[in-house]
Order: sequence, then structure tokens, then C-alpha cells
Amino acid sequence: MRRLGLLPLIFSAALTACTSVPRSDIPAYSAPPTARTVLPPTETQPEGNLLRLGYEGFTVWIDCEKRGAVKWRYNAQHDNGNEPRSNTFRLDPYVPEECQQTSTKGYGHGYDRGHQVPANHLDHSPAAIQQSNYMTNILPQVSQMNRGAWKLTEEIIECYRDIDELLVIGGVIWGDNPEDDYFVESHGVRTPDAFWKVIMRGDGRAIAWIVPNSKEATARMLDHYLVTVTDIERLTQETLPVTGDARTTKPTSSWGVPIGCDKG
Repeated sequence: MRRLGLLPLIFSAALTACTSVPRSDIPAYSAPPTARTVLPPTETQPEGNLLRLGYEGFTVWIDCEKRGAVKWRYNAQHDNGNEPRSNTFRLDPYVPEECQQTSTKGYGHGYDRGHQVPANHLDHSPAAIQQSNYMTNILPQVSQMNRGAWKLTEEIIECYRDIDELLVIGGVIWGDNPEDDYFVESHGVRTPDAFWKVIMRGDGRAIAWIVPNSKEATARMLDHYLVTVTDIERLTQETLPVTGDARTTKPTSSWGVPIGCDKG
């Protein structure tokens, strides 16, 4: 059973994955002339060793060497939309090929095409729904985790965004475990060891998790993955906009999903 004992094991790997070191070899943005049926990011800009993609309603930072996201953020506002989720996954034609995965096909080996920013939180906008299925927002996630603990964090956001506007920031802990890197040949991307997420409410409260990318990460295990905001800052060297006791306080349990919450 993988719990927070994984924290020291992935500490140094996460620092390497998320530290920004200026680089000059990020490919320049160039809109392809034939890309007329898909929507471009509102912003495509190098930022340190990362490529920042400003989509409609969310932002993703891509590491071109890893061909995948390292972090992302969005505001979850009152649910006033009901756009259907798309089943089509695409490469983003406005992002250099060398910064993306090489395939949109399903991963196999018990892994889902896991969203970093979920489509359901963007259902006010057809454009955002489409962009959420770009492979720049997708990484290999074990199905039990993607449909278990990770999904429960998404349901918590879905319910609490109707109570208070939320700022959601998350990211990837790549680690260094070659035994589960099944998709280097098929998709050009390694398999992350874990994912982190922080939810900040307008009243100053916050909650944070590090969820291992494993079969054990079912919904009932989510409380075992609670951490403090400062734990995540130490891992990622990010400075998160959380103040006061919320930075160092770990809740005893995850926020409950209110009875009657519409999670659709």
C-alpha cells in the first residue's frame, strides 16, 4: 500500500522536474496553416525551461523534454454550463510537435488518458471542452487512480465551486521509475509517479494532496494522501498563493462531498 511514505523517495526527482532553468532551445510558436478546425491557445509563450499554454479557462505548463505537462492552474467558478464532454483526443496543432506526445491513442496497460484539468470543470465553454482533450492536458494515469482518488478530488471541486470560487493548482511528480515507463515508444512520454493538487477557497481555506499514480489510489484512500501546502512547495519549489495557517495545516480528512451535490 503506497501512502505518504513515498514523499521522501520522490523529493529529489520532483525538484529536478519542476525547477525552471532558463533555456534557449524551446521551439518557437508557429501556427500551422492547415489548422482551421481546432482552436489555438490564447497564449503560447516560453517561460524558463517550460512552454506556457494559455487555453480558455486554464493554463498548462509543458516541459518539451518530457513531452508533457509539469503543472497547471484554473479558476473553478459557479457551475452554469452543461456542454457535453468530447470523446476525441487531439494533439495541439499550435504547439511544436517536439513538445508533445507522439500519439493520441489510448495507453493500454491499465492506464487511462488522464486529464490534468478536467473537462467537467470547463463545461461552460465548447472551446475549453475541446482544448481540455488536447494531449498537452493528458498524461498516463492508472485507471484505479484516475477513476478513484483523482476523480474524488475533481468531485470535491465540482461541489465546492458552487459555494465559493476556487483557485486550483496542480502538477506532476515524474519520479524515476523506469519499470512503468510503458509509453516511451508508443507516445514518447514517461509515466509519472504521482500528481499533486491544491484547492484554495476565497475565504482563505486550502487543501492539498499528493496522489500516487498507482492501483492503490482508490477514492477511499484519498485522506491518506493529504499533505500541507508547504510540503508541496518544498517538493516543487513553487510559491503557492496560500497564506496564514492554511499553508502549514493538514486537514484530518478531505472536504466532504455535500449531499445533493450535482457532480455532472
